[in-house]
Amino acid sequence: MNDIRSDLGLTRLEPLDNAPPMLAFSSVALGGFRGIIANALWARATRLQEEGRFFEALSLADWITKLQPTFPSVWTFQSWNMVYNISKQFEEPEERWRWILSGVNLLRKEAIVYNPDSTTIYRELAWIFQDKMGANLDTAHFYYKERWASEIRKILGRRPDLEGILASQDPDIVQKREQLKTRFGLEIETMKRIQDNLGPFDWRLPESQAIYWAWVGLENAHQGQRNFLRRIIWQSMALAFERGRIIENESAQKLEYAPNLGLAPYTHAMFLKVREEEENPDYYSTIDRAHTEFLQNATYYFYLHHQMETSGLWFAELKKRFPDSLPAGLSLEEFALNRFEKNLVKADMNQARVIIEGMMRQFLYYLSIGEEDQALGYSNLSRLAWERHQTRVEKARASDRLAMPEYEELMRGLVDRIFQGKEGFTDSMIAVLKTRVRFIDTDGTPE
Repeated sequence: MNDIRSDLGLTRLEPLDNAPPMLAFSSVALGGFRGIIANALWARATRLQEEGRFFEALSLADWITKLQPTFPSVWTFQSWNMVYNISKQFEEPEERWRWILSGVNLLRKEAIVYNPDSTTIYRELAWIFQDKMGANLDTAHFYYKERWASEIRKILGRRPDLEGILASQDPDIVQKREQLKTRFGLEIETMKRIQDNLGPFDWRLPESQAIYWAWVGLENAHQGQRNFLRRIIWQSMALAFERGRIIENESAQKLEYAPNLGLAPYTHAMFLKVREEEENPDYYSTIDRAHTEFLQNATYYFYLHHQMETSGLWFAELKKRFPDSLPAGLSLEEFALNRFEKNLVKADMNQARVIIEGMMRQFLYYLSIGEEDQALGYSNLSRLAWERHQTRVEKARASDRLAMPEYEELMRGLVDRIFQGKEGFTDSMIAVLKTRVRFIDTDGTPE
């Protein structure tokens, strides 16, 4: 019967594999009644999910996708189960990662094939990268980030020239393009288009992948179903601005994250664009709150990196667009100090690191220009910030996923980057530091 239906072009579905005999027979014999069978299985799978019987629900969802492959909700149900439920049944990060990657591949390699214009599929795929890999709610989130970054780097390297890769006819480069498409579903043309429009992303980051799939979804999805995809893009851009620069700590064999300040103008432009295009007035306040937070971060991060003129420009933009978000007459310096104290209380790991390394950088900057007293003040602040963050993490019993490196390790890493010319210090400033900083002792003071 399947052969006849295939010859007549009545179906493009394959017979069920490894299903109970009655189910396999019914799916063939009933033909158009597949939907009824799928509905019954769907109800059963939902009950199993509610009962915590995730593996059994996974098997039923697999059968449903074979019966009704153009039913997007079953694909996302199955993927969510793998990524968020089944992965948590395992202690080892490697086992968890295997299930997370399986959930991603299910959507990318199968679900999109049958549902190329489904907003639901693209949204779920982008969300897994933004939330499961990008956020820090899972104790193994560092492992996920490092595994993904490692796999992408094997093909693209650290800072790929997308235009050169796209134009090259070199067999090795062509093979890399094919590997990128086959293994990760990424097309260089689309990556280049995203980068031209949205900014210089590091494609090893989960946030960049979230942006990619949300962008592809916007290009393919139905009109009127795009708000969530737009939201993922501007949320991920804001996150990439905060922590989108990867630092490869080779001595510790791990990745560290810092702000990607080059994304600031692109992220600002994106907020303006989505606000202008938003058709629902009830959503204006959500966009404005996020935009306000971004402008405050931009002001503060540039200040921490001692780019005072740029920080002042973002501060002026904040006061112009959202004057009610600041007390009247507040100066840039007062804003930065208030933000410093406030952020120490509520900062997550990445934000706390930005604060601490920013203060360390100010310490080394003033040391390099001979301002000893001011340098010592920033040294004390950076040490205080590090101690407060570590104490808060220990009290929350979250050291395994939120604690940052030792203070001396952070300081040495920053000094190394300055000496390599990566932090914007002039040659004369570096020369002074090399005479002053032979090593960093336990209280953070140069000797």
